[in-house]
Amino acid sequence: MAVSSIPARPEDPTARPVRAPRRQRGEGQWALGHREPLNANERIKKDDDPLNVRARIENIYAHRGFASIDPQDLRGRFRWWGLYTQRKAGIDGGRTAVLEPHELEDEFFMLRVRVDGGQLNLAQLRVVADISREFARDTADITDRQNIQYHWIRVEDMPEIWRRLESVGLQTTEACGDCPRIVLGSPVAGVARDELLDPTPAIDEIVRRYVGDREFSNLPRKFKSSISWLVDTPYEANDIAFLGVEHPEHGPGFDLWVGGGLSTNPMLAKRLGVWVPLPEVPDVWAGVVGVFRDYGYRRLRNRARLKFLVADWGVTTFREVLEKEYLGRALLDGPAADLPAKPVDHIGVHPQRDGRHYVGAAPVVGRVSGSQLGRLADVVEAHGSDRVRLTPYQKLLVLDVPPERTDSLVEGLRGIGLEARPSAWRRGTMACTGIEYCKLAIVETKVRGEDLVARLEQRLRDFDADISIHLNGCPNACARTQVADIGLKGQLVVGPDGQQVEGFQVHLGGGLGMAQGRTAGFGRKLRGLKVTAAELPEYVERLARRYLAGRNEGETFANWVIRVDEEELR
Repeated sequence: MAVSSIPARPEDPTARPVRAPRRQRGEGQWALGHREPLNANERIKKDDDPLNVRARIENIYAHRGFASIDPQDLRGRFRWWGLYTQRKAGIDGGRTAVLEPHELEDEFFMLRVRVDGGQLNLAQLRVVADISREFARDTADITDRQNIQYHWIRVEDMPEIWRRLESVGLQTTEACGDCPRIVLGSPVAGVARDELLDPTPAIDEIVRRYVGDREFSNLPRKFKSSISWLVDTPYEANDIAFLGVEHPEHGPGFDLWVGGGLSTNPMLAKRLGVWVPLPEVPDVWAGVVGVFRDYGYRRLRNRARLKFLVADWGVTTFREVLEKEYLGRALLDGPAADLPAKPVDHIGVHPQRDGRHYVGAAPVVGRVSGSQLGRLADVVEAHGSDRVRLTPYQKLLVLDVPPERTDSLVEGLRGIGLEARPSAWRRGTMACTGIEYCKLAIVETKVRGEDLVARLEQRLRDFDADISIHLNGCPNACARTQVADIGLKGQLVVGPDGQQVEGFQVHLGGGLGMAQGRTAGFGRKLRGLKVTAAELPEYVERLARRYLAGRNEGETFANWVIRVDEEELR
């Protein structure tokens, strides 16, 4: 609509015309009647529910091959079944933003397997391992979303892969796409001594009711969830999070948080100030997803996450809409959760409530293989366990170990490259997929992370503090760059010879509110602080030594970063 002009009043010949206020452009919110798709992604979803693409994969594409795949399915709807095309080998980071998708992509796929709550039994673990070896060139990374992620998958093999996964109760349904992604959960749900309520039944009910259901198969963007009694998931970085809390009158339940998300415009989730009993968690979860579906911004993809709606509305309006329009009742006010004395990652040997123990072990930056997972299944079975858990920090746990078998298990895990007594560096370092397979990446991450850990273990073997290092191959923060002690965002930087090389912008002192005295916030970005990939190990070592030399007693790395002069951080 054109902007109208109102003429000046005749008695004031010097006055300028007054401009009428510009009409606010619609944001594509369904609840306000804006149903017509406003971008190509929304058009693809309206033209055909993405869940329907599985039938075409099984009946057409698996028989006719990659060249037969419709581009809208390939780069759009395939994601609802966990499939992304992977990056073609040999394309450097400088061309990531220049090439068209068909120029970047190979004829193979990354495939994500949902492991909601991180829970795997031995039969499932063996199937995951077998698929890796037979169909994925032995790739199988543990992600920070508690997924298993394969590479080198062919569309021709998908019907058989689905058959095997589903035979043991696993699925790839909505592992990606504009839909409810995997539900994070505590890897020690049901066995932790400090847990008053096991939220696993709520997670299972959400997955049973809503994953793969068309009610929520067309959201404005992805939707990430976390449900845990313990403070052991990154709850403030999710669209919705339920955190265990005791109500003074009603007993154990959950504190509700909404609107978290990182990427290029990071925001932390906000407390709604309500108390939710366990049986009501699935309905409240569905209510929040409904608000997002109907009021979320669909015009611009970079504003389509729930966090932007929560930021614009505020928690008071969000709670009011949730209660009146989606739940039909008021929620009870509730207290904030108690935080542990220090962050929890479950690495090492710990007692369960039933007298048995669980053992948490660390691969390096989440990189494992099908062969390694197969050997893990053998080790676990030999020690009398049937349960393995994945964590949101690219680690894994073995549950139900008899106390007298824990030392043997620790040694058995070490023998296959999984360390239950890791260095601070292995324990605290994560990395996203990086340029090896990801079409969005600019730099290598997994190999850089492995090399960095090896260098720091050699040079600072007895380092006695916890420092988290998160390497990300692009600005999208899949490895939660902004909330690490040392966050490394991949980009091209100018090297010593004046040429562009792989490197990282450095974020320092970020973190989440995972323990008492820990204030959630994003890492400090110093002007011009960038390092080349080659300089990275030396820089991190120098920074760690300065921290050790200059910290006060009990001072965390994040607090030290805030306190010291900028030159100490370069």
